Amino acid sequence: MHVAHLSLTDFRSYGSVDLALEPGVTAFVGPNGHGKTNLVEAVGYVATQSSHRVASDAPLVRHGAARAIVRAMVVREERRALIELEINPGRANRARLNRSPVSRARDALGLLRSVLFAPEDLALVKGDPAERRRFLDDLLVARAPRFAGVRADYDRVLKQRGALLRAAAASKAGRRRGARRQEAEAAFAAAGAGDVLSTLDVWDAHLARVGAELLAARLDLVEALRPLAAKAYAALAPSSGAADLIYRSTLSTTGGSSTDRPPGSESTGGGGAEGGSAAGGTGHEGTAERAGPGGVTADAMGGDVTGGTTGGAMGGVTGGDRPVGGSPAGVGGAAPGAAGLSTGGRRPGTADRESLAVRLREALLEVRAAELERGVNLVGPHRDDLELRLGQLPARGYASHGESWSFALALRLAAYDLLRADGGDPVLILDDVFAELDAFRRRRLAEIVAPAEQVLITAAVPEDVPAELSGARFDVADGSVTRVR
Repeated sequence: MHVAHLSLTDFRSYGSVDLALEPGVTAFVGPNGHGKTNLVEAVGYVATQSSHRVASDAPLVRHGAARAIVRAMVVREERRALIELEINPGRANRARLNRSPVSRARDALGLLRSVLFAPEDLALVKGDPAERRRFLDDLLVARAPRFAGVRADYDRVLKQRGALLRAAAASKAGRRRGARRQEAEAAFAAAGAGDVLSTLDVWDAHLARVGAELLAARLDLVEALRPLAAKAYAALAPSSGAADLIYRSTLSTTGGSSTDRPPGSESTGGGGAEGGSAAGGTGHEGTAERAGPGGVTADAMGGDVTGGTTGGAMGGVTGGDRPVGGSPAGVGGAAPGAAGLSTGGRRPGTADRESLAVRLREALLEVRAAELERGVNLVGPHRDDLELRLGQLPARGYASHGESWSFALALRLAAYDLLRADGGDPVLILDDVFAELDAFRRRRLAEIVAPAEQVLITAAVPEDVPAELSGARFDVADGSVTRVR
């Protein structure tokens, strides 16, 4: 898979730019602040409909313009698909496939797959749990685009249930302050709540059903990623401890049902300032929970957790018929039982999702009094975390700067291997990464990514591009992009 042509209109700093690209390595070289990252950001946006730099679409539109348009010609096995995305801040984005409109922008997801390395990736190791949740959910969508709808639907449930809880908490506080009863009832009415307890039961059922869908897929994904991340980290930092991934669920903090987890895997609690993701990922209560490019009904979520396909623009370009769980070809099998909620080395099926839904309902009942008091959603995938470990210690707070960089790169390389195992190399994007690495890690990363079908690199100076990745080169300066090699 590769991008053969990229065209931008009013995207970031570019009023208009057209680039012919090709397989192999392409480097965009130029001073910082001159627009080279904007080019690879546009490619990443076509693949994910989100930016790795900002949480909303508004900064992507050139100042003074009403909208931005990104066009990419994607080629896979001689099949071509023209993807056109119209970015409309404050309004629904629109998409066209092979010049034909599609009903939802997210219908274009999956036609292009990319894995992007950037300095921002340090937040995967050092940042809040929201960064790691977004990593997992973005990868779920890349493998099975239907999870964009699952994420959007879960965020909708969170928003509605959160509004009800906030109204209940405000009402209780008002009564304590001697407010009139009708004022409390008005707060419920404003939230569309009616009888708060019976309405909570309804939203509990929605959250448990959709949350179990998301949770089961995440658990399966972590099992598949573990051996790949460990292998990539060992290649990048052979002298450091072994890398491991553990999924921490809020189900582990409630006492209503046992959790199948290894010793010492008690949940971290999932609190903190955890903002929502740009692509519609689950966020922390009290932040702007953006609903993403669209939603699906709960009735549409009963299928197996398998890779989906996106409309026939490329005759099944997304691949993705492989279950989200199992180990990809060519890598070691996943060691079972390491996630905070273990899948036992097998892919969760419908029965597993139903079991998780029951446990979510039980957990919600346990924390109901606290939720009504505080006015926030306390249990669910939106408060979970992916713990990154080096040896016996969590990477966050203990890993050195070099170890943190290696772990972040290992996660991206694991994602790349997983997508490649699904069928077709994703486009690899290395945004100003090599300047951050020492000579050993720079050489090892270059050797690992060199065989990819298409690699897009940004660098401030030509010397930042390793010799192993020589190829086409564009110079970027003052808004102009010129091919020099």
